[in-house]
Amino acid sequence: MRMWVDADHCPAEIREIVCRAAKKNAVETLFVGNHPPRLASSPFLKAVKADGSDQAADRVLADSVEEGDMVVTADVPLAASLVEKGALVLHPGGDLFTRENIRHRLSLRDFLTRLRGVGVDTHDPARYKRSPGRRFAAVFDRELHRALRSRPGSAGGAGSPAN
Repeated sequence: MRMWVDADHCPAEIREIVCRAAKKNAVETLFVGNHPPRLASSPFLKAVKADGSDQAADRVLADSVEEGDMVVTADVPLAASLVEKGALVLHPGGDLFTRENIRHRLSLRDFLTRLRGVGVDTHDPARYKRSPGRRFAAVFDRELHRALRSRPGSAGGAGSPAN
């Protein structure tokens, strides 16, 4: 299992949560973007620079992520393709994308895009004032430990207590 972060628009607070978890749990974590962040020196953290073209980071993620990997992205169409591949996908706001909710999320995204296309302001100003870190951290921690317990070769296998 590897962790991946769609890095170009990932909030610094979320990046720090992921970096701490990667080092603590010894999980290879790749930050993919046209402008990936500078990362602390660690054998578990790697910045992957996409080629700079439109959607390049999304293509790298879509081509590289494998079943069982964990991904952080706010890009709903990308999330949909990764969920189909069997990846565990989280939004930086703390939402878990699943096979059960991804179609709804795509429909909502398309609807809001159409509204913006005709001039409707669809932004929720209060949303940007709230820090996503606490909610993200709770969901991320729960899902990461669940994934680590179920990966092949883990002590005790699925259902074993988190270390």
